[in-house]
Amino acid sequence: MKLATLATDSGTRLVGVDLTSGSPRYVDLCAIDSSLPGCLKALLADSTGLERAARAFSEGCKTEQFTAGKPLAPIRKPGKILCIGLNYRDHALETNSPIPEEPVCFSKFGNTIIGPEEAIRIPAVSSEVDFEAELVAVIGKTASRVSKEDAYEYVAGYMNGHDVSARDWQKGRPAGQWLLGKSPDTFAPIGPWLVTADEVGSPNNLDVTLRLNGEVMQQGNTREFIFGIDEILAHVTQLITLEPGDLIFTGTPPGVGMGRTPRVWMKPGDRVEVEIAGLGILANPVIGE
Repeated sequence: MKLATLATDSGTRLVGVDLTSGSPRYVDLCAIDSSLPGCLKALLADSTGLERAARAFSEGCKTEQFTAGKPLAPIRKPGKILCIGLNYRDHALETNSPIPEEPVCFSKFGNTIIGPEEAIRIPAVSSEVDFEAELVAVIGKTASRVSKEDAYEYVAGYMNGHDVSARDWQKGRPAGQWLLGKSPDTFAPIGPWLVTADEVGSPNNLDVTLRLNGEVMQQGNTREFIFGIDEILAHVTQLITLEPGDLIFTGTPPGVGMGRTPRVWMKPGDRVEVEIAGLGILANPVIGE
């Protein structure tokens, strides 16, 4: 099942996404079942939410109860946004970084979240803004001290993500300013929808592509992960309790602008697309501040 957040004439709605006709059609799930929570984060926190949403979606498709609107970020206010650095071997090599012996973790703030077709805004104080296509795992239930063997039980689904990075702040400032380089406003596009884990199957063999102005810049596959999502969850939850709706950006494949000769930075007027197999296309324009 594909779940999205839609801006409609009647407000923000939680919808199921039907692609059987080619173009997306949206079922307002709460219009079918008024007992469902009105946002995706709350739906995931409801132990029966996904099951009930699936029934409502099936009924809405059968009776063609579709609504129109503009897709937003599927989860607009995640509690935590955790990111894994250097999780593809080739990406570590292209950035002249040693292969990590355990997951490299950092975070972004909620101000970074935007949805499809919303603009990535380059700060006036940065001139080296890079692109990073990433698979995002979405937590479906509270996870603390999770074993590697049980880890996938805590993943509700997956979506496209874009870990936009101001390299001149992340690496060019004294001691490196990872937080400031990774967390400018608009620097974490996600979407266009969440695809539930049962529909995705194994997340460890998904093609990952990023296009800048139509040109393929990144091309990889999640089978090249240094650390699988199960290992990441087991590692992180030793220290941090993850909750429904939390996001984990799982790292980026090679091809980033920083690793190219000459280097390639995003600029106002660009258009960038992230496409991961089965998860749709996340497209965003780039503007200046």
